[in-house]
Amino acid sequence: MSDKMNDKVIKNFESYLCPPGAGVFTVNTAKERKDSLYQELYGTTENIEDIWKTTLPKINEVKGPVLLGVCSDCGGGIQRGANWGPLFLRNTLLKDHKQLTYHDLGDIRVIPHLLHDKYLNGKTLESCKNALYQNRESEYPVSPLSITETCCNDIYENYKDIGVFAIGGDHSVSYPLVRSWIRNKRKDGKKVGIIHFDAHTDLLRERLGIDLCFGSWLTHVLDDLESPKACYQFGIRSSGKDRAFWENEFGLNQYWAKDVKDEGAQELGKRVTQELIEQGIEEVYVSFDIDAIDSSLAPATGTPESEGLFPHECLMILKEINSKIKITAADMVEIAPLVGNDKAGAESTLQVGASISAYLIEAIDNAHH
Repeated sequence: MSDKMNDKVIKNFESYLCPPGAGVFTVNTAKERKDSLYQELYGTTENIEDIWKTTLPKINEVKGPVLLGVCSDCGGGIQRGANWGPLFLRNTLLKDHKQLTYHDLGDIRVIPHLLHDKYLNGKTLESCKNALYQNRESEYPVSPLSITETCCNDIYENYKDIGVFAIGGDHSVSYPLVRSWIRNKRKDGKKVGIIHFDAHTDLLRERLGIDLCFGSWLTHVLDDLESPKACYQFGIRSSGKDRAFWENEFGLNQYWAKDVKDEGAQELGKRVTQELIEQGIEEVYVSFDIDAIDSSLAPATGTPESEGLFPHECLMILKEINSKIKITAADMVEIAPLVGNDKAGAESTLQVGASISAYLIEAIDNAHH
């Protein structure tokens, strides 16, 4: 990449990103947790914006995972609170998984009332550009999903040895994350697939007239795959339709939580891996909704569901797939640590989310070395 292009990408990051943990716009709320994060990352709690900007050019030396926070829960629809996931999960990763190697790029700048720029009129776009960039004519988008896709395109188009590990946010944030990854990988001639852990199918075409949300994001990235058969879902157990309906309607592969229990996680992982190999899939994206995990262990989420998967079952499936196929990008979404005001439940949810996140970050690291 030329120096001129490099300067432009770094300028883009400075404009539409903000320091890690700052994606939720507050003055004093969660100050203690933010300060703890800054102390760990930068050794100080002063002048964080300036210090963070000096770290951005380090992306030129990165080979492996970059961490990206997307603190948006505007695409949720039942219980909000996943906007706090990136801050809380970062702190848990730093405390419990010190061995991890990654570059923390920061957070997407979020106007919490917005979802995607296509829903905005011209006057709102101008007003929000002025608020974020002090320029009504700015070239940058203003909504979290739109900014996220722009950011991921900047990464994947210019840094071929990098994989994004993103922390959400509600599950709508996976729409731009996965879409950008698929399109850029296919442009580079790769055959790719999606591995999706969730209690819900996320296969609505729209919800109350909105086509991009936590319950519909997957529907709108399936067409970007060479075939929907390259998408595998695990942990489904809350749906108004049965497995046969979804598989026939969309052409993907579903393994409900009961299927995982009946067949055994390791055996199922082996079979799915073989199917992916037979399809010629070289790389996969893993999107992990924490509500795939049984609500006894992960209650701090917008839609907790009982009779779910256990962490070791998810890791068995992931390890089988990753033994033969590279995981080159991933996300962990829907952790809402303040939901229910249950400290023990929040800690358990964060610990489970961090352990699975740590595995995915290591897998992305290994895939690029």
